[in-house]
Order: sequence, then C-alpha cells, then structure tokens
Amino acid sequence: MIKFVAAALWLCAVTAGTIFFSFSASAPASVSETKEPAYFGGLDYIKADMISVPHIYEGEVQGYFLARLVYTAEPDRLKALTIPMQNLLLDSVYEFIYGNFPVDVTKPDSFNLEALKNGIRDNINKRADVKLIHEVLVEQVDYIPKSEIRDNALKRRIAPTKFLTTAKDAAAEAGVTDAGGH
Repeated sequence: MIKFVAAALWLCAVTAGTIFFSFSASAPASVSETKEPAYFGGLDYIKADMISVPHIYEGEVQGYFLARLVYTAEPDRLKALTIPMQNLLLDSVYEFIYGNFPVDVTKPDSFNLEALKNGIRDNINKRADVKLIHEVLVEQVDYIPKSEIRDNALKRRIAPTKFLTTAKDAAAEAGVTDAGGH
C-alpha cells in the first residue's frame, strides 16, 4: 500500500509541476521586461547643421564631404550636458573622419556608410562616457572632388551669361533698328 501512496504523490507532484511550468511559460512578460519599439517616443531627434569636412587621403586634400546628420538621444541626458550638443557633435564628426575613416574616392566600394554612422555614434558615446547617442541618421551626404571646386571657382570669375533678354536688347546687340530709324 505504501507503493500506491508514493506513486500517487509522485503523480500529483509531476502534474502540478507541469501545470505550473506551462502557465509560467505562456504568461506575458512583465512591463519592465518589454522593450519599447524603436522610433517611438523617448528619444529626441537632433538635426545638425550642414558639415563640410575636408577629405585628406595620402597626404593631400582630395575633396570635401558635405553631410547633414540627425542624431537620436535621450532628452534627460541632453539636458545634463555641460557643453552645447552641436559642438560635441561637430568635434566628434571631425575627429572620427580624420582619425579613423580612410576612403579612396576612386574606389566606390571603399565608402561604407554604416561604418561612418556607427563610428560617429561610438565616438560620441565614448567621449561622453555614457550611451548618449542611440543612432545616427543620414539626411544628406555628398562628396565634392577638389577639381570640381576649382572649376566652379573659375566659372564664377567669368562674367555671367545673359539668358533672359528682351526683343529690344537682342536687336540692339545685333545692330538692327526698327522701321522708324530709331
């Protein structure tokens, strides 16, 4: 009879454990464990001014990177900063591009946008010693080679061409007078 009682107790314990495990596994996660989805609430978006960074490769200025970036950060951490955020962002972008971002613009595959964005974010967070910037978004990135800048400077020195003229102006330049001898 002791064997039947022990078997019954063992069966009850296994059944209770199975029921407890199945309910705990299917229960929704607690509020503290749920992660807020990205891009919804909690973060401020900081739109930086246009940044122009000279691109130096093999000891020469090859051209200029023009970029307009947007940064995501927590508002409380931004308020705690003792220096203006724009100054920190600009300095970090220059430091990262000059120190860690070798690009040969003659090889389009050498430009890695994700590496640029992640590198700028990590550089700012390292300097702030906290996770200040969550993500760097690109609004605009352009590259202007040095030769194109020189060509544009020469074009500005030459007098602009007239592209809007009236019939009188065109006739006067051609030396044509109207029927009245004027």
